[in-house]
Amino acid sequence: MPVLEILTSSGFGSLLGMRHALEPDHLAAVSTLVSHERNGFRAAWLGLCWGAGHTLALLTVGASLVVLRSELSGSVTTVFEFGVAIMLVGLGLRAIGQSARQGGTGPSWLHRHGWVLHRHSGAQPHVHVGSWTLARRPLIIGAIHGLAGSGALTALVLATLPSTSARLTYIALFGLGSAVGMAVLSGLLGWPLARLGAHHTVARGVTLLVGCLSTALGFFWGYRLL
Repeated sequence: MPVLEILTSSGFGSLLGMRHALEPDHLAAVSTLVSHERNGFRAAWLGLCWGAGHTLALLTVGASLVVLRSELSGSVTTVFEFGVAIMLVGLGLRAIGQSARQGGTGPSWLHRHGWVLHRHSGAQPHVHVGSWTLARRPLIIGAIHGLAGSGALTALVLATLPSTSARLTYIALFGLGSAVGMAVLSGLLGWPLARLGAHHTVARGVTLLVGCLSTALGFFWGYRLL
């Protein structure tokens, strides 16, 4: 019975995780990251990094709560969700700023060789935040989303699954499903964006639109929580 229980919960958790990747706040956040990508595989990698961060946060918080047989308080969950709202606004404003800096010739980026600083055309191959690279940004964004959803997921498994092993397996497979779902979705978004990349005005408009939508959703999310 425990084996059947784990298998059943695992399959259901994977499917729900894939569905979870399609939630509006997830789509908005990842869209701001892949809107300037010109390669479908690169976009899929960013989605997978988001999923890795999301799964890591779910496992860290969810597993701890399952072992302790506890749940997150409503106030803590609200703080995590408000963090998502702030993040969406920040990502949206960043995308709007990128669109404004592109101009009519498409994206460009500064590159340094020793003391020489010059500008390259095209999308930046890896954006730095201090010593961090772009791959870590979606990882952190996914972790923030995972923290916001960990309370509800833990409450669900504690209420519906009787054994600790089944609960932990469900959380792990839920996270894996969301990672796979977001990687596939990001890759699908990346292919048309790669085609649009040759049309600088259109690509700039897409980045601007995604930034505006993310900012608006972030404000709405935060207002709803307040």
